[in-house]
Amino acid sequence: MLRITGGSVYDPANGINGEVRDICIDDGKFVSSVSGGRTLDATGMVIFPGGVDVHTHVAGGSINFARAMTPEDHRRTQAFIRSQTRRSGIGGMAPTTFATGYLYAGMGWTTVNEAAVPALSARHTHEELTDIPIVDKSCLVLMANNEIVLDLLEEGEFERAKHIVAWYIWAAKAYGVKAVNPGGVAAWKWGKDAKQLSEPVAGYKDMTPGKIVTNLARMIDELGIPHPIHLHCNNLGAPGNISTTLETMKHLEGHRAHFAHLQYHAYGGDDWGTMKSEAAQLAEYFNAHPNMTTDAGAVLFGDTVTITADGPWQHLLYKLTGRKWGNLDVENETGCGIVPYTYKPSNLVNAVQWAVGLELLLLINDPWRVFLSTDHPNGACFWRYPEIIQLLMSSEYRKECMAKLAPNVKNRITLPEIDREYTLYEIATITSAGPARALGLKQKGSLGVGMDADLVVYHHDKDIARMFGHPRYVIKGGEIVIEEGDIRATPDGREFMVKPSYDPDTDEFLRPLFEDRYCMSFENYPVEMERIEQPDIQDCIATQ
Repeated sequence: MLRITGGSVYDPANGINGEVRDICIDDGKFVSSVSGGRTLDATGMVIFPGGVDVHTHVAGGSINFARAMTPEDHRRTQAFIRSQTRRSGIGGMAPTTFATGYLYAGMGWTTVNEAAVPALSARHTHEELTDIPIVDKSCLVLMANNEIVLDLLEEGEFERAKHIVAWYIWAAKAYGVKAVNPGGVAAWKWGKDAKQLSEPVAGYKDMTPGKIVTNLARMIDELGIPHPIHLHCNNLGAPGNISTTLETMKHLEGHRAHFAHLQYHAYGGDDWGTMKSEAAQLAEYFNAHPNMTTDAGAVLFGDTVTITADGPWQHLLYKLTGRKWGNLDVENETGCGIVPYTYKPSNLVNAVQWAVGLELLLLINDPWRVFLSTDHPNGACFWRYPEIIQLLMSSEYRKECMAKLAPNVKNRITLPEIDREYTLYEIATITSAGPARALGLKQKGSLGVGMDADLVVYHHDKDIARMFGHPRYVIKGGEIVIEEGDIRATPDGREFMVKPSYDPDTDEFLRPLFEDRYCMSFENYPVEMERIEQPDIQDCIATQ
């Protein structure tokens, strides 16, 4: 049992905005009161629900590929968290599993969503997720370029394709579906891409990216998956891609949708020399369509490594930068590209990208629908979130940072015109309550009675980045895991997944297809439940 007294509570899920009240915990849940146990004095401090990261890359084949490609990064990275019982390992832009758990918890984050997992490599991904301590986890299976699904949609077999998608979700023991460059990764196997939503994908007669997006969104809604289609749009990172993004959003009217790393999809201009922000136009459309949520995918200046299933984009980035590059194709499913990268304030394109991420967070008017992310590690590493919080809460700090940009970028961005400053209540919304609701994790992002007892206590500090980077306490499942920068406990987190219903004859339909399309036998493909050490199966509520 635990009682926390005297703190200013920010709990948007329950409409609590800075009230001083007691928080009581018993048996891993928030309760109305306790008798006995330990008391923590949080007088003068700030209390948030534990952070929830709706979009990150922390486990699986792609992150391991990045670790192998960037050994120089591991050597120069310093540790951030102290502990006498911590496992040794490496940090860097792609830290090892246990370092990932330490670093997330060390900022107050207690739940993370691995946003891109090929079903073929899901077994290993779960092994890595299990090895990430403290935080709870979920993962999304990649489905927008699966040849079996695309073939069925091309033939007009929507219902069959829907059951196949449900089968893959359960086979991968995933929580939902990620769609990356729909049709574009399939086209990449032909040396092509899919930049226009209305043009057929290479190798298909009538299947277009627009049809893939609409059909997948409909399937996920009908299957009752708690989290909607999690979409990485076509034409990632390219000047002028605002038109593709808006067209994609129109294809999703009438369906739930979460747009991943929207910063990379909000550009105007005709080429790299004329690239500019279109965040204002995108935010205006987004604000008028409540069916959508998004995470920002904000960029911070410095070194990182880019990791994405969008193989065509990574090959282009390699050609543009000349940096080392790696590519993997996952048979029948997806791909993966790795390119180390450095964002520079003196670079026109990078300066626009930095501004766009902040503009979207500041121009989208509902903090319940836009969430803090860097598409870790693509825009920056997740442990730099406190820097972004400072940029959102202080317009003066933003002006100081803008003064360091190249002069020719000022007329290409909207940021100098924005005076909005986030409140603590809004920060609690975009870092915890909002992403928890978007993921459909009702027990997260809330300090309400009966919810999971995940919370963070911050010192009230004028130095905003320091405040959010060094919490006084982090409590996970009712247990103090971080105290003044020291790791006190490393409990195992749960893994959230869903089991959507599908036709019982789906196995027999798929079995012969595996003989033609996979190197792995059908029986060995699905992830066994016994490999998931702490599974937590969430309900699917199918719509009619």
